[in-house]
Amino acid sequence: MSLSCMCSKKMVVHTVLLDFTVSSNVISDVEKRSNLKTTISNVLGEHIGSLKPLTEMNIDESLLLLYTGVRGTLITVRAYPKGLVTVNIEYYKGDNEESLLNFETARDLETALLAAAAATRSHTLAPIKRGGHYERFYPTADERLLEYDIDKLVFEARSPYQKVQIVHSKSLGNMLVLDELQNMSEADMIYTDTLMQRDKENYTGKEIVILGGGDGGLLWELLKQKPQFVTMLELDEVVIKACSQHMRSICGDCLDKMKGDNYEIIVGDCVKTLKHMIEEGRQFDYVFGDLTDIPISPTPDGDAWDFIRLILNSSFKVLKPAGKFMTHGSAASCPDSLKMFEEVLSELPGPVTFTKAQAFIPSFYEDWVFYQVSLK
Repeated sequence: MSLSCMCSKKMVVHTVLLDFTVSSNVISDVEKRSNLKTTISNVLGEHIGSLKPLTEMNIDESLLLLYTGVRGTLITVRAYPKGLVTVNIEYYKGDNEESLLNFETARDLETALLAAAAATRSHTLAPIKRGGHYERFYPTADERLLEYDIDKLVFEARSPYQKVQIVHSKSLGNMLVLDELQNMSEADMIYTDTLMQRDKENYTGKEIVILGGGDGGLLWELLKQKPQFVTMLELDEVVIKACSQHMRSICGDCLDKMKGDNYEIIVGDCVKTLKHMIEEGRQFDYVFGDLTDIPISPTPDGDAWDFIRLILNSSFKVLKPAGKFMTHGSAASCPDSLKMFEEVLSELPGPVTFTKAQAFIPSFYEDWVFYQVSLK
């Protein structure tokens, strides 16, 4: 089932998160804890209408309070033994309703709680919006959560391999999202430039293989360099069709047909196609690995790492002696994984040498590391 739409409804749940710290004896002392409960209830009642207590209980020496309020608001208060107090406020916001709490009014509530509870510190997050037709939060490589200015869902389908979405960002333009992970936006030309090392590598008259690259950005930019021939191996035809329709600023018209004068797109498992190329003795000047990111894991083991090793070994079997394997790695914030990838490179039968490049990718909101690998 697929959806291609310009969805405008924004029926979402807003979650406001506050926390502050009091002395630990305020939680451990029964009388002081009771006074804290009364203080919190009074302040919440001043800022959220129709406040009613639902339940109170003690859990592992901590206090749990539940309230309801205007518009079906659910408020959870948790006071922990060391003095940390968290306040979670959740409510449903319809299309035409105003926010019950925005960042400014949430800060007012935080200030009131801080003063009334004689807290030593406090913190407020901007309201978190959940639900609706599209996701707004995507993780960085090291699993920090970022909120994007997504305002519409442009395309959605589930292929045999993954969930494929294209969403629109006010600042990034259309953005390809695969299995809830951001992949490429219209603002990410720097990604392609750094991957191909534009103006540092000469692709004129060269034979090139792209592993992955279904958004078409790399293929489109390489074709401008007048190569002899480019073969792109992409598993998911749904990605190709979606990007050809909704990401044309990065892929041009190169995804409109599967074969041109100096390129061909082969839909299928790139590992199988590489195997056939090896058997046929085919050789290329460049192989681009535009597939999975380097895994974030404690050791270079498991299926994802095995796949990376398979791709590396297969790629070097189809590279000319002076050829290069060009790939993206992971975020600069994940040095351990990058180091493990470099160790995997050192284990190749080559042996190989490599250089690195780094660039800030707008849709990732972080620096990304790219590798250029060749035989010694």
